[in-house]
Amino acid sequence: MSAPVFFAEPGSLRDVTVGSTYLLDGAEGRHAGVVQRRGPGERVDVVDGAGVRLRGVVVAVEAAGVRLEVREHVVEPVAGIGLVLVQALAKGDRDELAIEAATEVGADEVLPWQADRSIVVWRGDRAAKSRARWVATVRTAAKQSRRSRLPLVGTAVDGVGLVARVVETIAGGGAALVLHEDASRPLATVELPAARPGAQILVVVGPEGGITEREVSALEGAGAQAVRLGPHVLRTSTAGPVAIALLAQRLGYWG
Repeated sequence: MSAPVFFAEPGSLRDVTVGSTYLLDGAEGRHAGVVQRRGPGERVDVVDGAGVRLRGVVVAVEAAGVRLEVREHVVEPVAGIGLVLVQALAKGDRDELAIEAATEVGADEVLPWQADRSIVVWRGDRAAKSRARWVATVRTAAKQSRRSRLPLVGTAVDGVGLVARVVETIAGGGAALVLHEDASRPLATVELPAARPGAQILVVVGPEGGITEREVSALEGAGAQAVRLGPHVLRTSTAGPVAIALLAQRLGYWG
């Protein structure tokens, strides 16, 4: 069984050496020692959300937290092509379900999209609170899936902002794929871009009511490709994670 994961601040693990002891303190230390009751001899991983992972063994549980003996210090590489889920805002918790599963299967970024048919609207204080929920959801999912890198949660974009992101992505050697039930090209046959620093694949998923023809036209005009997953129409909470998983497999990330 894999070791549970706890988070440290980005950059704080860079200089920790093998054979040293590390104190996991603060809220994460309390959660490990008090809530989960991790004890001496148990394996624990500490990650910084930026690719650094300490593999350690608990040597003591203290008032300040859990003290570990560091057995390994690993810097996990950045993906050759970043996978970005552009998730339309959806009612209930369907958008949060989507980003949770997408994080677990390997998304490197999630981007909230205020689509034409999105019932939910992020505006003012609600935008900040809603994005904070997305950040918390991604963090929890990353811990669940034992990831060392936290996916970025972008600031919500409207149609104009999304078109600009598509243009930027393609100019950087990436691709943009719009999931659409009427598309003729299967995702499995799309030519994927070559790995290069900063290259990304955007996966655009519409809300419950679907992506409008105006939106599809604008995105295709910016260089995006409309693709379909398969013979079935998936919910907005399901389509993105399935597409991310298929792309991760094709790129060899699940090898």
